[in-house]
Amino acid sequence: MISRRNLLGTPLVVALASVLAVGACKNSAGQRQTSSAGPSEAAASTVVVDTGERQVTFHVELARTEPEREKGLMYRDHLAPDAGMLFLFERPSVQTFWMKNTLIPLDMVFIGSDLSVVGVVANAQPLTLTARSVGEPSQYVLEIGGGLSSRLGIRAGARVVLHDVGL
Repeated sequence: MISRRNLLGTPLVVALASVLAVGACKNSAGQRQTSSAGPSEAAASTVVVDTGERQVTFHVELARTEPEREKGLMYRDHLAPDAGMLFLFERPSVQTFWMKNTLIPLDMVFIGSDLSVVGVVANAQPLTLTARSVGEPSQYVLEIGGGLSSRLGIRAGARVVLHDVGL
């Protein structure tokens, strides 16, 4: 009889556990996977967009460091309708984004330092290196599901309120 402690220490079990752990981190194409459900339940940050007709709230993940901004929403195969990612920059400038390794279409809402929407790139095509910008300085960029900005009436001039983003 093999005890539980001995079984867990055997090379076969260790090798099997390693294979399972590595397999769980890759999809069928061998790419690293992240959660497809959007922000973690622990994320308390929200962005409220006032379109003039309604207020729309998004629960957001924050991308404040360069590595976080480079990764963005890559490898996600789903984004909840009320979820998104807020990119925070130190100062306003003309921001440019691309969709490399991003699997879903996204709307990019460019927000100025005065917390008004300066422009929107709608339905950015996934898996492309096409540069996307609105040509106006922005300090924040909100990425949400493709097509939402049009359906919700989010456009230049809309006011934005940021909650719990650590500004």
